[in-house]
Amino acid sequence: MRFLQQRRAFQTSAHTTGRAAGPEDPLSGLANLFDIGLVFIVGLILALFSTLHMEELLDKDAEITIMKKNTRGEMEIITKKGKNVTIKRVTQTEAQGRGERLGTAYRLENGSMVYVPD
Repeated sequence: MRFLQQRRAFQTSAHTTGRAAGPEDPLSGLANLFDIGLVFIVGLILALFSTLHMEELLDKDAEITIMKKNTRGEMEIITKKGKNVTIKRVTQTEAQGRGERLGTAYRLENGSMVYVPD
């Protein structure tokens, strides 16, 4: 008898509020969509790093240097040593000066570059 009374109380509360309460709530399945979205975004970021072969950026002890050229033709040197990341823009005045020849760089037919030390 108690079961029937509890069930009737549940049914009346569901009808008076306009939506079902408890496990029959149709929106209860959408509650974790935000968490699923965050996991999906992190997965995409990890896939991007692995596709670009840049896993070293995630390693706290790795040392990596990246040279890139933007659309205006300016060169940037990105250096990561441990947790420190520095970005240095190379201008014509910084690129000039005295120096010592260390080797020769060749561009192959497929577009890759090879450095040959002297």
